[in-house]
Amino acid sequence: MNKIPQIMGILNLTPDSFYDGGRNNSTEKALQHVSLMVEQGVDILDIGAVSTRPGSVAPDTEEEWQRMADVLVTVRKKFPSLTISIDTYRSEIARRSVENGADIINDVTGGEMDGEMFETVASLGVSYVLTHIQNTPSDMQDKPIYNDVVRDVTDFFATRLQQLRKLGVHDVILDPGFGMGKTIDHNFKLLANLNEFAKFNLPLLAGVSHKSMLWKLLDTTPEKALNATTAANMLALVGGANILRVHEVQEAKECIKVFEQWCACK
Repeated sequence: MNKIPQIMGILNLTPDSFYDGGRNNSTEKALQHVSLMVEQGVDILDIGAVSTRPGSVAPDTEEEWQRMADVLVTVRKKFPSLTISIDTYRSEIARRSVENGADIINDVTGGEMDGEMFETVASLGVSYVLTHIQNTPSDMQDKPIYNDVVRDVTDFFATRLQQLRKLGVHDVILDPGFGMGKTIDHNFKLLANLNEFAKFNLPLLAGVSHKSMLWKLLDTTPEKALNATTAANMLALVGGANILRVHEVQEAKECIKVFEQWCACK
């Protein structure tokens, strides 16, 4: 487990993502954005071609691949040492991505929407981000209910990790799935209790960047939630997050630097 928190920079290739949909609608624009993130010190690039905003309708497999294929190949060629993650819940996209240079599969559904995902990741031998979600992206925000959100997510991780380990998958990153089938209160309960997941002794990823748990709480918009994002990222770091998944790399880098200095003076 990496001691210094890492930054996972988001590259959305979708026309309809909740915050930056449509901004990277060509390989040239995507490459410019990746170059900026690399310059700012990104550790992991997370490429996604399917929006998982609440109520979103997913493209088919071929459209998802066509959105990302050229960008993936181009980025891999230009930045050969950059760690690349692919944000997908389809095992076929996972396989094609790794064959074209991807290092990590970031599955926002924890293997629940594609029964072949775990076996595919095992055969590919790559790292896997195991994310908790309730229901599917299209209906996950339709009145999510938990007995105890922290315990329920913990139980989910325990069950899914057992399945992954039986297949020989041990390089796993845990993501409690902020905004993935949770109310504002559920999200903040998870944020306040991130240390509960330390028992798994695995890297912990926090993805709160510009999410509705922040901008709805503040009665604003995703575009105006950068300050809230930084505040939530700091809380995640204090809670034990090892990776911050963000839209703005520079601000996350500064957040981590302040956190590291605070830790050094404790």
